[in-house]
Amino acid sequence: MSTLIEKSLDNSYSYSEYRNHMGLLLQDGLSTGATQSEDLTNYSSLNEVRMNRLDKTIKLTDDIKERLSKLKKQHILLVISEGWCGDAAQIVPVINKMANETDKLELEIVLRDDNDELMNEYLTNGARSIPKLVLVEKDTHIARGSWGPRPHDAAKLIRDYKEQHGVIDQEAKTQLQKWYLHDKGESTMKEITLLLENAENM
Repeated sequence: MSTLIEKSLDNSYSYSEYRNHMGLLLQDGLSTGATQSEDLTNYSSLNEVRMNRLDKTIKLTDDIKERLSKLKKQHILLVISEGWCGDAAQIVPVINKMANETDKLELEIVLRDDNDELMNEYLTNGARSIPKLVLVEKDTHIARGSWGPRPHDAAKLIRDYKEQHGVIDQEAKTQLQKWYLHDKGESTMKEITLLLENAENM
């Protein structure tokens, strides 16, 4: 697995590189990923706006800052993403804020459709759901856990909606975006910080 991690890291983007890559593709009317469509390009454009806003507005809570300051090991937050993914647009800027808070964390992003082997190791109920965070110990490149594609309560919202309505339609997506807006990234911060704390004890 560490060989696969190393291969993926060789194919990764920093957060600024990822944002630049998305932006350059959008200038040509394209999105990231193997499939191109007008819908995916529109989602990517919307996500650019969301991520720009979140980069300015997301604030780490004092509790999270304190907990991150106590990390002893160095970790790589290896995130599988795509520019058109609405959940990724809400989550990746939060992870970036966490990585910028401490020198113990480094964020690296890989595109799902360019990294099949890694994605297939981290399926969610058999699906290639993103974003997916793989927590990697920096010194050894050993994976120490994973998280995603959504915070627990957001995943429950979608699961409950599908049970009730049988589909994930535009109304479900609207409810999910409202959930993210209200949550302000706090669930993502808490769940990933807990993953990091558990990894410290391995």
